[in-house]
Amino acid sequence: MSANTRPSGSPTQTYDSAFLKACRREPVPHTPVWFMRQAGRSLPEYLKVREGVPMLESCMRPDLVTEITLQPVRRHKVDAAIYFSDIVVPLKAIGVDLDIKPGVGPVVAEPIRRREDLARLRDLTPDDVAYVTEAIGMLTGELGATPLIGFAGAPFTLASYLVEGGPSRNHENTKALMYGDPELWADLLDRLADITAAFLKVQIEAGASAVQLFDSWVGALSPADYRRSVMPASTKVFDAVAGYGVPRIHFGVGTGELLGLMGEAGADVVGVDWRVPLDEAARRVGPGKALQGNLDPAVLFAPREAVEEQTRRVLDAASGLEGHVFNLGHGVLPTTDPDALTRLVEHVHTRTAR
Repeated sequence: MSANTRPSGSPTQTYDSAFLKACRREPVPHTPVWFMRQAGRSLPEYLKVREGVPMLESCMRPDLVTEITLQPVRRHKVDAAIYFSDIVVPLKAIGVDLDIKPGVGPVVAEPIRRREDLARLRDLTPDDVAYVTEAIGMLTGELGATPLIGFAGAPFTLASYLVEGGPSRNHENTKALMYGDPELWADLLDRLADITAAFLKVQIEAGASAVQLFDSWVGALSPADYRRSVMPASTKVFDAVAGYGVPRIHFGVGTGELLGLMGEAGADVVGVDWRVPLDEAARRVGPGKALQGNLDPAVLFAPREAVEEQTRRVLDAASGLEGHVFNLGHGVLPTTDPDALTRLVEHVHTRTAR
């Protein structure tokens, strides 16, 4: 049973949280706040516990995952925790030879570019990520009424890393495969959709109250390419977890032209980066979806008064929405002052108290 379900007519601890209410487009006591990358390099306590521990190892140690996930909840009083992991963890778990190199990101030893390479992408089983189940069990016990968001990388973004062999500015190998061998591309994304869905199911069944699908690189595509070559796989992921009843969030960067399609793919909540005001985003997405976002992460480096002014603009643009989860338009930047985040949470809570 999911953490978002009312068992026998009585609510679970997290069901009536402001975050889940906003995701369900219900009235809230205040606009809920959480931040992408809230557990990470902006926190000195994170740097301390991660010292000398490689990124992938830290994602596979339940004690570290639990501590790191809880750190921003303790410090900032955010309305939701997000599970500490990395989008390539399920790929590593099924045996893909990859590593996360400091200052670079995920690097794949042997890129996938031929049909025979698909054999390296086997199904993901719960036993492959037993540390996830253990960590989420520890976390939900500590979090109590605070929801935990599970997450995974979307098929397109995972495919981009696998095909390019690492981060890419232009995604030339990815697009060459997508345009040059559409059948292989479709099979690759379909395989990744199964792996991603299995990874999300593990998190939900362990106690995650919501899930977010990150499609970090999909803003590189046109709407026509997204609809034809990406949307079927993302829809497959969302459909696979629909029966659990937990809110499904979809986020990408530079996706202003794709917002309607990303909602159509199956999300309950559409994440919006800072480039499109939330009222305009709502028009593009259409009714029946909550929105998440969308303060520019760089604004947090400005003086307090400027941060509050820009926050007011976001909240004003969101004033007519059915449901709004306040977040940044992308992840917290590593050199952000943690106190600025704490003040921002308090400011949003105070300004939107009902």
